[in-house]
Amino acid sequence: MNAHEWRNLLEGAWPWLRILVILVLAWASLWMIRRVLRVLKTHIISRTDEYRDSRRIETLMNVFRYTANIVIVGVAIMAILGTVGISIAPILATAGVAGIAIGFGAQSLVKDFFTGLFLLIEGQVSEGDNIEAAGKSGYVERVTLRHIRIRDYDGSVHFIPNSMITVVTNRSRDYAFAVVDLNVPRKEDLNRVFRQMEEVVRDMRADPAIGSLILDDVDMGGVEKVEDAAVGLRCRIKVLPAKQWRVRREFLRRMKSAMDTVEEVQSAA
Repeated sequence: MNAHEWRNLLEGAWPWLRILVILVLAWASLWMIRRVLRVLKTHIISRTDEYRDSRRIETLMNVFRYTANIVIVGVAIMAILGTVGISIAPILATAGVAGIAIGFGAQSLVKDFFTGLFLLIEGQVSEGDNIEAAGKSGYVERVTLRHIRIRDYDGSVHFIPNSMITVVTNRSRDYAFAVVDLNVPRKEDLNRVFRQMEEVVRDMRADPAIGSLILDDVDMGGVEKVEDAAVGLRCRIKVLPAKQWRVRREFLRRMKSAMDTVEEVQSAA
């Protein structure tokens, strides 16, 4: 083959070589970003002691990786179109006009993205938290820039758009209180009942099965209300986050058994 034929061959193969180079560069960029995010995540998590922070970092890294994938793939597609001779200027112009038209009808979608981004950056909610938002409560299974997916106590899954979230009640931060309201007959000796409640909590803290969930002694609120036939007592127990319901149920169960024992002794006497 002479030089002219070689030149024609190279000119014919050059667009395909450029496409190959673009694909290789896109793949290398995706691999590098995943690698950098993985190293960065490991480094940040190793410098924090809280499991909650590690969950938030994991969620943010997933969002960054997803966004980077979209940007790199989009740039690669536009570069390939330009290589094969398809002008991207009309496409960009059409996309701009369409974007304006869509923007008027997709304001809630944009609000979803910005709200979701601030929810993640500020650490208001992370995967694994127990929250209440937009009138729904449950365990957070997934956090994205578009929505939050939570599963409630009976197993129902709720998808909450981020734009609907104005207040987040997070029950998985640092500690919680198991608040207990107890009604006793008016004739009961309240001091004895208070001592009984304190003894029940001490026994629970000594129990290896549940003691690790309780962080402090019972905080006795005292008399909450007085009715014709009963007196309402209130106390609270400082516990690990999201463990208040389990501790409260166990306290009520043991308190009921203790009160039954006292009644049996008084009846026998």
